[in-house]
Formats: sequence, C-alpha cells, structure tokens
Amino acid sequence: MRFPLFSKALLLCLVTHAASSFAQTPNPLDAVPENMPFNIPYGAPISLDMADAAIGAALNEAKQHNWALNIAVVDSGGNLVAFKRMDGAQLASITISEHKARTAVKFRRETKVFENAIQVSNNLYVETLDDVIASRGGIPLVVGGKLIGAIGCSGGSGSQDEVACKAGAALIK
Repeated sequence: MRFPLFSKALLLCLVTHAASSFAQTPNPLDAVPENMPFNIPYGAPISLDMADAAIGAALNEAKQHNWALNIAVVDSGGNLVAFKRMDGAQLASITISEHKARTAVKFRRETKVFENAIQVSNNLYVETLDDVIASRGGIPLVVGGKLIGAIGCSGGSGSQDEVACKAGAALIK
C-alpha cells in the first residue's frame, strides 16, 4: 500500500505530537509537599491496659453487628501487645490483623491510605514496599501527638474491619 507524501508527513507529525504530549504529562508523584506527610513522632509504647481497652471497644463494636473479627494491638515498635480472636473468626485473619496493625505503626498512617493508593490513584508502586498491607483496618493510636501503637482488625470486609478499629482507636486519647 502506498501513502502519498502528504499522508506520511501528517502521520509522522501526529505520532511526534502524541509522543511529546505523553512525555509532558506531569507525574503527580513529582509534586513536592511543603510539609512531610504522616510525620507523627513515635512515643512511648502503649500499655497493656490501654491496648486491652482499645480491643474491648473494637470487640463491642463487632459484637453489635455480629462480625467475627480478630483484633490486634501493637506498640510503637510494632510488637504485639494484645490480641483477641472472636468465636468463629477466620484463621487467616489472625496474622492479617497483626499485619494491619504493624503496617499502620511502621508507616504512621491508616492502611486505607495504601488501599486508596492502589485502587483509586493507581499508584501500583505501593505493591513494591516492604511490610505493606493495602487493606483498610489498620489504625495508628496517637496520644498527645505521639504514636504509641496501632490497632488492626481482620475477618470482615475491609469496611467492617475499619469501623471496629476506629471504635478501638477512638477510646485512646
């Protein structure tokens, strides 16, 4: 098939323009924020009494809805402090609840941030980060502006896990 010279020139112009337009598309990850996000300072580790209270509040929330959850609280170093497994909660969610809590404390943010990064913002690089779980239900526990630990829930849907964790986190002030 033969293209007239004009058609070849037009095609070359369109391809060149498309390539240069693509190359000029700004990458939103190149934006440099003025302040460092998620910069909560680490504090002293959560006490067992506080961890038990947070689990109790999450447990009560789950019971109100008949959700069988696993609930874990870690300290500011990511070490397990307290754990409860409700009757009938799935076994796989034992380690998932701990993983959610550890991710929340290590990265100083709710695990929902990672879920949104992948599902909403299509920032797939998040999958390459060590120790990340991109599922909601991991909430940092902050007292006096310092991160003292995190709570993680698993066994329900992500939104159910998140609701129970937020009930536990709300108790810690």
